[in-house]
Parts: sequence; structure tokens; C-alpha cells
Amino acid sequence: MKLGVDIGGTKCAVVLGNDKEVVAKIRFDTTDCEGTVAEILRAAKQLMAQSTEDVTSIGVSCGGPLDSTSGVILSPPNLPGWDAVPITDMLQDACGIPAYLCNDANACALAEWKYGAGRGCRNMIFLTFGTGLGAGLILDGKLYEGTNGMAGEVGHIRLSSFGPVGYGKAGSFEGFCSGAGLAQIGKMLTQERIQLGKSVALQPEEITAKTLAEAAVAGDAIAIEAYRICGEQLGRGLSILVDVLNPERIVIGSVFARAEQLLRPSMEQALQRDALAQSCEVCRVVPAELGEQIGDYAALAVAFSHDND
Repeated sequence: MKLGVDIGGTKCAVVLGNDKEVVAKIRFDTTDCEGTVAEILRAAKQLMAQSTEDVTSIGVSCGGPLDSTSGVILSPPNLPGWDAVPITDMLQDACGIPAYLCNDANACALAEWKYGAGRGCRNMIFLTFGTGLGAGLILDGKLYEGTNGMAGEVGHIRLSSFGPVGYGKAGSFEGFCSGAGLAQIGKMLTQERIQLGKSVALQPEEITAKTLAEAAVAGDAIAIEAYRICGEQLGRGLSILVDVLNPERIVIGSVFARAEQLLRPSMEQALQRDALAQSCEVCRVVPAELGEQIGDYAALAVAFSHDND
């Protein structure tokens, strides 16, 4: 059995699980650093005590920046006050078993590879496609983190000299392909229509990825166009990954998993147009399978990924 700790900006969870499923879970609000860490340690010890099998290690999934080698959380923007927190040492001291830290995109890649849509793959890419856009890379049957843990920051790739801003860069992959990016595209198209004196289904302040999806399904031309643009840029970005990394599967979460029918047509057109045919033929692009449970399985997967260390 393993413990998993999923640390988020508003909620945290500590789970107990095996290589097939989560068997117990304690969930609580994220507050200040000291109080939240105390709650994590309390929940970890509680689940260890109630487990009917030996718990052998702990995996921690958390947004970056962090140092996975030393197990230290380094002031993530969604966790104010979490400055140089040695979370794995704290867990090891409290529970007496090894603990490992991984950034959430990599942890989610491990989860979809072990439990979800990437099962059986040797070369797989996971894209978050949520508030932002990050990637976890499974290459030659193992997680690839790069020289200093920065591999997979695909959201920073510039796809256009002009476009919505993401990752601090106009026209970036994240700018076009994220929940925030979709909202920017929708607002830009809406503002253009308003300036032409035409009616709109959504006012700019009402626009989110979700409201755009609802409007697109209802047939709104602006929303449909926003998703078409996003899908086309997604296909362009994927073509770069396909050409460089030659994966057999690309698993995409969050917005793509919920709105695949709005994104796939233009995505496939751009991907087939821009990627090498031989590489494209062997790669499937699929939605993530784990849904709202991905954080729980991500933390567990981090622990299981270190079994052969």
C-alpha cells in the first residue's frame, strides 16, 4: 500500500491506495502553510494506522516551482507562504517511510500512464490543458524530467507572433490552449463584434472556457470560432511534440476532456497538415480518463514510480 498527498491551492487530499485503486481518502481545505502541513501529517498518520496492509512509501503531487530531488516546495504561486518547505523530510520524520515529491503535471502523467488513458504505452505525453498548459513526458517507459526538472514546459512555446498571453508570452501554446487562453480568445472576438455594433450572446465579463463551451453547443458563432482557433493551435502545438518526441499516445486533460467535440476537428486538421505523416500515423490523441480523481491517483503514482529506486 502507498500514501498519496495531493497539495492544491484551495484543497488538499491524503489518500491510501494500491496499484489498482484508492481505498481511503481524507480531504481538507488548504489554509496557511503551517496549518495545512500539520493537517497533512495528521491525515497521513491516521491512514497509515487504519491500513490493514503495510504502507511502504508516500508520493506528493504539488504545483511548482519545487525541487523534486531534495523534496522541497519552492513558493508556488497558488501557495503563498510555502517558501522552501521540506515536505518529504517532514513526512518521512512523521511516518517513518520514504516520501517523494513531484510537480503536478509530471505526477498526472504518471497517473494516466499507470491508471488511465496511457496504460500500456512506452512513449506518452500528458497535457494538463487547465488553467495553464503543462506537460508530463513518459519516454522509453519512464518519466523524463530533464536536467533540472524543467522538461515539459510546453506552454512556453511560441506558436504565433500575436495572440493571447500565456506563460508571460503573447502567442504562446498556453496562451492559445488553456482555460484562460480560451477566455481571452472569446473576449477578443466578442469585443470585435461589439465594436461593429452587432449583438453578442455573452458579454466579455461573462466569458470563461465553460460559458464559451455552453454557447458553442447552443450554436453561437463566436464561441464556435473561439474553440476552432484554440483547436487549430492545439494541433499546431501537438505537431511539434509529435515530430520531436514521436509518442504513441498524447493524453489531454481538463478542457480537452470536457470539450473534445469542439476542439478535435480543427486540431486534427492542423496536426495532419503540420506533423510528419509517419509519426502521426503511430500516435493517438485521447482525452484523459481519470477526471476529478486524477490528483488522488497522481500522488499515489509518484510513490509507485520509485519502487525500483
